[in-house]
Amino acid sequence: MNSFKKLAGETAIYGMSSIVGRFINWWLVPYYSFVFLTAEYGVVTNLYSYMAFLLVILTYGMETGFFRFASQKEDKERAYSSALISLFSTAVAFLLLVLAFSDTIARWIDYPEHPEYIWWVALIVVLDTLTAIPFAKLRIESKAVKFAVLKFIGIFVTIFLNIFFLSICPALLKSNPDSWVKLVYSPEIGVGYVFISNLIASGIALILLIPEMIVKLRLDRKLLKEMVWYSFPILIVGIGGMVTQNIDKILIPKLLPESQDPMSQLGIYGANFKLAVILNMFIQAFRYAFEPFFFSQVKSEDNKRGYAIIMKYFVIFGLIIFLGICLYIDLVKLIVDSKYHSGLNVVPIILMANLFLGIYYTLSLWYKLTDKTRFGAYFALVGAGISLILNFLFIPKFGYMASAWAMLICFITMVVLSYGFGQKYFPVNYPLKRIGFYFFLALIIYFISIFLDLAPSVSMYFIHTLLIVVFLLLTFILERKEIYRFIK
Repeated sequence: MNSFKKLAGETAIYGMSSIVGRFINWWLVPYYSFVFLTAEYGVVTNLYSYMAFLLVILTYGMETGFFRFASQKEDKERAYSSALISLFSTAVAFLLLVLAFSDTIARWIDYPEHPEYIWWVALIVVLDTLTAIPFAKLRIESKAVKFAVLKFIGIFVTIFLNIFFLSICPALLKSNPDSWVKLVYSPEIGVGYVFISNLIASGIALILLIPEMIVKLRLDRKLLKEMVWYSFPILIVGIGGMVTQNIDKILIPKLLPESQDPMSQLGIYGANFKLAVILNMFIQAFRYAFEPFFFSQVKSEDNKRGYAIIMKYFVIFGLIIFLGICLYIDLVKLIVDSKYHSGLNVVPIILMANLFLGIYYTLSLWYKLTDKTRFGAYFALVGAGISLILNFLFIPKFGYMASAWAMLICFITMVVLSYGFGQKYFPVNYPLKRIGFYFFLALIIYFISIFLDLAPSVSMYFIHTLLIVVFLLLTFILERKEIYRFIK
């Protein structure tokens, strides 16, 4: 019982630090929308997508490899030391390569006038890579509180520095042109301060983790080779995931003609994409709460029924969030500047795509429970292929709308594949008819709101609230027996 209590407590701390941290960090998006022009925010969206890819590549699944081999007490120190040396070596080599060819890279990714962006991005990725294994060490040593505190420090430093450089410094300089602010601030840097803020925060995180890195460094080549081979499939899955979720933000500036102002289009898409990320926070909370539950249960038929029930309620809550955002989009949109509102039509599509991503995560526990994790790599590669093909084919004609639809089609396909193979290796009797009915009901309600096309008013919000109440009421009527059992 104590082990379960410990697991629950640590899950709560890790989960809260991640979810609350992401939610706090998310508020930078509305802030950026009022500070930056759409094209400037396009730069932020574009470069952070590159950073996401680079971080997956430079860590090459080593966190998971470290967890696997450090679980054996006799290998723990050697695994930690070998992983640190490996990541440090590859990160330094990457940094030297980028610094040597920064001008060429800047031209290739369309920032020829700002090679400094390339330096900052490279440094951020390297610093985050160097902290990956120390953070993993905190987790394996059950130092959940320290892990959460360090994560929050990084988030708050990032937010403070963004506000300082983008709002406070310009205001101080405007009121007093000879202010001391001139020593630390230059208006010409502009959007670059987003990356400078992140760079400083990443540097502080590394400094705070130095005590965790003071160990006897010893490279065990044999062990490292085993760790790398074990981690390689994780790298493939990670790259596939990055393609499905971020490749569109790299391809839009490449595939849209200059006449359509691609960076501005990317900025609009990026801001509205982030509005839909609210659903991702629910998905993240669900995964933190229920993954330990799944793995703590034996593969009995009773627990399979439990998995089916959990899937159903995950879909119900996901659809409630979908309807809440879509039917109150006129209120939600107020948190971003009006110059981004032209992209609101992608929000329902991205929301639904994220819901299917959550379903995929939930379904895919079958290959973890049966140790058939190679299927995760297969599904990731299929999803990446679909995403690449659809984006390349349709971005030039349909712009960012093509990217939104590509993501939805990609995740639906991955759900179908995971369900099909899962029923072969780990059959679960999911209530597909009931789940399908809830999807149908939610979409009918959404399209009714579209068909009515009411202007923002008290009557519109009343009708939309009534539609959501209908969904909740029908759900309660159908699920009331289970709900009463849960209450008891």
